[in-house]
Amino acid sequence: MSERARSVSTAWSRRAWPQVEARTRGVRGRWDGIAPNVRGIIWILLSGVFFTVMSAVIKLLGTRIPVLEILFVRQLVLSVFVAPTVLRSPVAAFRTPYPGLHALRVTLSVVAMSAGFAAIVHMPLADAVAIGFSKSFFVTIFAILILGEIVSRQRWGATIAGFLGVIIMLQPSPEGLDRYALLSLVSAAAAGLIMVIIRRLAQKEKLVTVMAYQSIGVGLVFAGPALWSWVPPTPTEWLLLLSVGLLSGAGQSLNFAGFRVGEAAAVASADYLRLVYATLLGLWLFGEFPSLATLIGAAVIVATSVYSITYERSRGAREARLAAARPVEAPAE
Repeated sequence: MSERARSVSTAWSRRAWPQVEARTRGVRGRWDGIAPNVRGIIWILLSGVFFTVMSAVIKLLGTRIPVLEILFVRQLVLSVFVAPTVLRSPVAAFRTPYPGLHALRVTLSVVAMSAGFAAIVHMPLADAVAIGFSKSFFVTIFAILILGEIVSRQRWGATIAGFLGVIIMLQPSPEGLDRYALLSLVSAAAAGLIMVIIRRLAQKEKLVTVMAYQSIGVGLVFAGPALWSWVPPTPTEWLLLLSVGLLSGAGQSLNFAGFRVGEAAAVASADYLRLVYATLLGLWLFGEFPSLATLIGAAVIVATSVYSITYERSRGAREARLAAARPVEAPAE
């Protein structure tokens, strides 16, 4: 670069950079001025877009590429995200007093992803997403059985109603259940149990340890079956395969950000808009439209879940007010 060009560039930077910084501070200030719960909902809505697009890409790839191969490449991409943190201190990242819980979580992740991806490939996209919402029903059941959580009558009523919504979507008949709908339900049950295990691990483990076992452990499990049934992807399919991992990583990061800044009870219901995204994408890309039974069942599950979230939020606020109003006992002299 010539001396004159360098001086022009320096002069431009001195004038322009303060303006860029001022605009950045202004945008950040306006964003920080938004209520935390609203910011959380925005992150959850964006994560839903990434997860739904990821599901659509999986459905496109699944017409030629085996599901296990898709899952293996996805885990490879996620492992790249985790690798810098793990490599800084690999022994510390994998050191845990709870190897059994991590092994169970990896096993359940393999079940949830294998069953869920297979359902996405072979079912209408909106139907698979809708049945996946039954995860909230299984979270309640497993939280009672494993964590010993006390559930109110209102929550039990909502849980039973949500189960009826699942039955409506599955449409059981004397001929039996659709096997891919059943796979989607198995995936939701495994995902619900994973969430309960994460609750237990989150109280005792480092985040890097939880992420390392999930991304790398699941990838190792899928490696053998994926390589055994490997179908060489085309350049376009390679791009789509890599995008599955990137979309998944972005969706998980946005989901984490949403629950970090907002109250779980306030932001969780925003995830149900994924059914709208899935319906629109399914109609546009695959000419699919969810069945009436799916729409009715999903409406029941969404309504009961929103009721549970609202009830738990109001109960928490009521308990907080009572605690604040309770007189503080003076210490004994």
